[in-house]
Amino acid sequence: MTQTIWPNQNEADFVIDDFRFASGETLPSLKLHYITIGSPVRDAAGEIVNAVLLLHNTSGASQTWLGPSLGGELFGEGQPLDASRHFIIIPDAIGFGGSSKPSDGLRARFPNYRYRDMVEAQHRLLTEGLGVHHLRLLLGISMGGMHAWMWAGKYPGMMDAVVPVACQPTAISGRNWIFRRIVIEAIRNDPGWNGGDYDGPLSYFARIAPLPFLMTESVNRIQEMAPDRESADALYDQLAGRTGADASDQLYAMEAIMDYDPSGDLEKIAARVLAINFADDTVNPPELGVVEAAIAKIVDARLVTVPASAETHGHYTNLRAAIWKDHLAEFMNTLPPRN
Repeated sequence: MTQTIWPNQNEADFVIDDFRFASGETLPSLKLHYITIGSPVRDAAGEIVNAVLLLHNTSGASQTWLGPSLGGELFGEGQPLDASRHFIIIPDAIGFGGSSKPSDGLRARFPNYRYRDMVEAQHRLLTEGLGVHHLRLLLGISMGGMHAWMWAGKYPGMMDAVVPVACQPTAISGRNWIFRRIVIEAIRNDPGWNGGDYDGPLSYFARIAPLPFLMTESVNRIQEMAPDRESADALYDQLAGRTGADASDQLYAMEAIMDYDPSGDLEKIAARVLAINFADDTVNPPELGVVEAAIAKIVDARLVTVPASAETHGHYTNLRAAIWKDHLAEFMNTLPPRN
């Protein structure tokens, strides 16, 4: 299928010299790759007033937003993020896509980046690289949603609205962290890891490759794909070895979440908030009540929990905007006019 080319779609790199990470480590040249769609609209003072920042998930990159299930549902004429009306900015986070990442060559010698570093680099891209000092909307899915929570608390006056999708505004713990710890330990203890100087695929990493699928897909959809042991074995064999990322990139992505905890900044949030979660998301189980407790601390914030159905795919539902875009459209229609 030919990918849609949206109005004024461009790709570029923003380079930060001597970027200092929260760990104290530095990188002489940190590259952030990004996509922009649409054109900026400026007010009388010359400030851009129609910027939208989109942040991707752990298993994706900026290109994820261009596919038919996201961009195809959001960027078209009359859709919530109509590209003829919005200036859409989509960066690859540190460690992902075309941005600086361990697999570029440093592998285990790459600085130990965390979510705080990823958000700071995104902020510098906007303010220093693109001259954007205010956002009409910040929307993130999964990891990008967690970054959105951090943005809203760290830069409370910089956006009109924030929509975190498929995430919770609290430190990672319980099943979510145990899942990540399994991936981390499988990589670090693989016989071929060799301190990060591995040669070829890692066998342990390949064997646990189905685990993220089990965590993120709806149990009902999995059962449909694997209704008996034979089909379940076939599905395992299909998934095993399909890691989707270089081992060092995957390891760093799993560990980057260690500093994530926006809960202390929730009361600082000044933007309008719409949190969208999914009832069958086992990565962010609604029964924990985390998001409800957070929303109660934020003025005029709202939570939508999309019910499970034959169309939902657990955590993966974040990649299917057709299921949740009406909530986004309704929310954006309540925002005050742009200045």
